[in-house]
Amino acid sequence: MNNLSKKEMTDLYPSLLLERAVSEISKLPGIGRKTALRLVLHLLRQDVGEVESLAQSITKLRKEVKHCHLCHNISDTDTCDICANPLRDHSTICVVENINNVLAIENTGQFRGVYHVLGGVISPIDGISPADLEIDSLVERVANGNVKEVIFALNPTMEGDTTGFYISRKLTGFDVLLTTLARGVSIGDELEYTDEVTLGRSIVNRTKL
Repeated sequence: MNNLSKKEMTDLYPSLLLERAVSEISKLPGIGRKTALRLVLHLLRQDVGEVESLAQSITKLRKEVKHCHLCHNISDTDTCDICANPLRDHSTICVVENINNVLAIENTGQFRGVYHVLGGVISPIDGISPADLEIDSLVERVANGNVKEVIFALNPTMEGDTTGFYISRKLTGFDVLLTTLARGVSIGDELEYTDEVTLGRSIVNRTKL
């Protein structure tokens, strides 16, 4: 025991199964080993059926979840509920970085258009180029007509602004209004952590790009 390092002594578990479960859960973003241990111990206190239901739901999600063929949002079908909704304004497309941003904007209740999920932003330092994003499919949606406005609801960061500028150049020549969120969203903030009032006002008071 005395030959073990402090870290090794800290990471000792009475069960290899427990250790493996902690190691797997601690791989999740924002989850350290202490939090992972608390979660695992909580699961051990639950009925086997409840734990199996959780495991099955996660497995089913990973295997069967789809992405909308139009906007690339997560969906149970080939076309998401938002794109399939005839009551939404399909002439207005809100361009976002990820699915978290769709959820954040939807929670404001201020937007009745449709979305386009890029799947990230241009970031050369991270090796993300325009070809890695759903930019061409956005241009195709605009080129097909019936789109009157494209709203850039990207995080107000250098990467977000660069991505918005790049896409705006790609859309030059189309008869479409390009707007961006009003800067009620502070520079450097991420949309999913912005309060709903601020985000809602940013949508309503969007400005021309």
